[in-house]
Amino acid sequence: MKIDGNCLCGHIRYKAVIDPSMVAICHCKDCQTHSGTAYGIVVGVVDQQFELLQGKLKTYEKTADSGTIRALAFCPECGTRIHATTPGDSAKFFGLRVGTINQRDQLKPTVQAWNGSALDWVHDLSSIPRKDQQSTSK
Repeated sequence: MKIDGNCLCGHIRYKAVIDPSMVAICHCKDCQTHSGTAYGIVVGVVDQQFELLQGKLKTYEKTADSGTIRALAFCPECGTRIHATTPGDSAKFFGLRVGTINQRDQLKPTVQAWNGSALDWVHDLSSIPRKDQQSTSK
């Protein structure tokens, strides 16, 4: 599937080819910390078909709980994480952050990874009240 996307401030723009059957929710502690929430959602890029159209990404390398070094690429202006790869190993998973993809409404997660780190409440959100938009009243 051909997609395009950008960071929050628009400094970074890209296009890529992804496999929509490879949308994963990741519950690892790194994704929790880096996303500032309970999990991250990524999709696999096919055969390294990722093209940066605008801007220059900043990269931070982190050793994951698996022991694999992951290069986390993000916008140097607004901090939006765009993707993660394994340096020097094109065969490893190239994960693009679903929230940065313009076609994200077409991408449904197919698997959950690092479930042992999942927060207890994430698997049943149905009991939490829903609102169509943010409100200041309770």
